[in-house]
Amino acid sequence: MADSTQFDNVLKLGKQLVAELGFDQSADTLSRWMAHYIAELIHNAEIANEENRDEQRSKCAGAILELWSHYTAIPNGKRPFQDYDPILRTLESLDPNSNIPRYFRPVHEAAVKQQKNTESATWLESAEKVDYTARLLIRFCLTCAARDAIEKSKEWVTLAEAAGAVDDNYFSVIRFVSNEAELSGEETATNEERKEIESRIKRLEDFINLAKMLSDHLQEKLDTINNQNKI
Repeated sequence: MADSTQFDNVLKLGKQLVAELGFDQSADTLSRWMAHYIAELIHNAEIANEENRDEQRSKCAGAILELWSHYTAIPNGKRPFQDYDPILRTLESLDPNSNIPRYFRPVHEAAVKQQKNTESATWLESAEKVDYTARLLIRFCLTCAARDAIEKSKEWVTLAEAAGAVDDNYFSVIRFVSNEAELSGEETATNEERKEIESRIKRLEDFINLAKMLSDHLQEKLDTINNQNKI
């Protein structure tokens, strides 16, 4: 590998994989074997003389990147991003980042035009807002579910990106969850983030008011039913 900086980055990824796979007897046989194999290649590359340095580095980097390309097959308990598996499945199902309404489809636009400036149009617009706010709540739940995995995943993402070994399938999920965590975190927000936060608060407040309206209506109906049963 001609690029020394690139090799160093791949080496860091390899060392992290070795550390994760482990050498002790608590690790399974396959994990220990992979850890020993990669560690040996790293050692050979680091002590190689000038004559065979490129060959050893190329062999070492190739093995690390090959192992990384199959990281989803690494045994449970050792696999990078494994805590994100259920979150990824949930995201694929819910797709909270989509601009297409989940419950209230775009066909409402024609209905709104037909009902322009009427009470019906107002309720249709409210339905659209509820759909969007539901995705906000889903994002919040997913961020909370991934909270414990975020910091460790950032380390893997940084190492993999520096080594030029990016997996968009998981990385897009991790970026999405990380961005949501940063938006709701204690760090100082940018002006753009502040506007987004204010927008979300407004939508959530509208959602709360609408939910309270429905709750009051249902409670009133329940009270009526209970009073009728007492007669």
